[in-house]
Amino acid sequence: MKHIIPILIICLLIFTSCGTNSEKDIISTDIIENPNTASGKKEKDVLPKFEFEKNEHDFGKVIEGEKVSYTFVYKNVGKSDLVIFQAKASCGCTVPNYSKYPIEPGETGKIIITFNSNKRKGFQNKIITLVANTQPNTYVLRIKCLVIQPEK
Repeated sequence: MKHIIPILIICLLIFTSCGTNSEKDIISTDIIENPNTASGKKEKDVLPKFEFEKNEHDFGKVIEGEKVSYTFVYKNVGKSDLVIFQAKASCGCTVPNYSKYPIEPGETGKIIITFNSNKRKGFQNKIITLVANTQPNTYVLRIKCLVIQPEK
C-alpha cells in the first residue's frame, strides 16, 4: 500500500508531461511543402530561397542600458512564397521581429533585431535562427557589439 501512492504520482507526472505543445506552436501543413520525397528526388528549383544583403551586423560600442536595432533585409530569390515560421534569438535580451506573411518570389522582406544592453557588459555575440520553408529550413543571423559602462 505504501508503494502504490508514489507509483501513481510518478505515472501521473509521466502522462501529464507529454504533449505540452500549445495551439500557437502548431504550424498548419497547408503551407509546408517538403521537397524531399521517398524516392530521394528533390525539387529545389521550385523552393523559396533567402538572399540577405548581409547576415551579420556589428553595432560597435554600445553604452550599457541602451537599446539598439538593426534591420536585416532579404529577398526571396526562389520560385515560391517564402514563409518564416519562427525567429529565435540565443538570448532573451535580443528580440527578432519579422513578417508573418508569405514573401512572394522577387519580393523583399525585413527582420528587425533589437538588442537590449541592460545589465550586459563586454563583448556580446548573439545568434538569431530563422526557421522557414526553405531548403535547408534554418538560416542564421548574427549581431555583435561591445557593451561599455556609462561614464559617471
